[in-house]
Amino acid sequence: MKTGPVLIDLDDANVAQPDAAPAVPDGVDDPQRAAMQQVAALAARRPSRLARWFWSLAFSLTGFIVSLAAWDYVNTLLDRSPLLGGIATILISLLVVVLGVMALRELAAFGRLRRLDQIQRMARDALDSHDLMAARDVVGALDRLYANRADTAWGRAEMQERHSDVLDADGLLGLAETTLLAPLDARATREVEAAARQVATVTAIVPIALADLFTALTANLRMIRRIAEVYGGRAGTFGSWRLTRTVLTHLVATGAVAVGDDLIGSIAGGGVLSKVSRRFGEGVINGALTARVGVAAIEVCRPLPFHAARRPSVTALVRRALTGLFGRA
Repeated sequence: MKTGPVLIDLDDANVAQPDAAPAVPDGVDDPQRAAMQQVAALAARRPSRLARWFWSLAFSLTGFIVSLAAWDYVNTLLDRSPLLGGIATILISLLVVVLGVMALRELAAFGRLRRLDQIQRMARDALDSHDLMAARDVVGALDRLYANRADTAWGRAEMQERHSDVLDADGLLGLAETTLLAPLDARATREVEAAARQVATVTAIVPIALADLFTALTANLRMIRRIAEVYGGRAGTFGSWRLTRTVLTHLVATGAVAVGDDLIGSIAGGGVLSKVSRRFGEGVINGALTARVGVAAIEVCRPLPFHAARRPSVTALVRRALTGLFGRA
């Protein structure tokens, strides 16, 4: 029997080489990123026509049954005691009036949100066509939108003084951004930083699993509503849900639903934090996701698209929000 070392010839063309291996598809090595994309896509997806018909019929039937039960109850009470029946009639009438006022407020909230959408579309069209008259119409709509806002008085006065000197659409809308919307942008970014700080703190400190989920949900909903109020689109209950869906749809459309390792590392050394404490690492990640939702809400609620002003950076927002929270990065 032959003894000694065995030599294997690697020059065979049929032997697989590492450089010839197929590339790994994006997202396979990061299941969390794919999960976040799926969650956002499911949340932003429009319900089917059958589901809309179901909920419409369900609400209509429930309202009909409640109204009929109240009518029968009042008639029965009137037969038993006219005094008690009259009291019940007054109370139900007051309830109907309050519900009507709430419905009017919701309709007004939808109208404010629709007005912001309209101004934003007008601004995009003016920027695309470089139409000076269209840009002046946008500036006039902005002036009317913030006519009763004391915090925009200086910006509106500056626009009235300087808008006639600008003879191109890009410059006019850029002037509106830097004079009228700059203070509102600063307030909106502070709302995002506060929400990211709250979510990160609760995630890192509270050991209960559902606590960080509840905090993230409530903080994001409150942040989106306050950002809408900053830009003049104060929303009601149903308007807030519609606005939240619009923000999630914007996140899915722009692909900004994942948090990369480069973002976490640049914020607060997320890799080191996750080794020291898993909860701290999760806090940084949840804070970064909240900041991304906040930036999307700013882009949706802002009456002008970002053109002359710079779009807020998620990394900078979270770095300012978490400065000192988890130690020096």
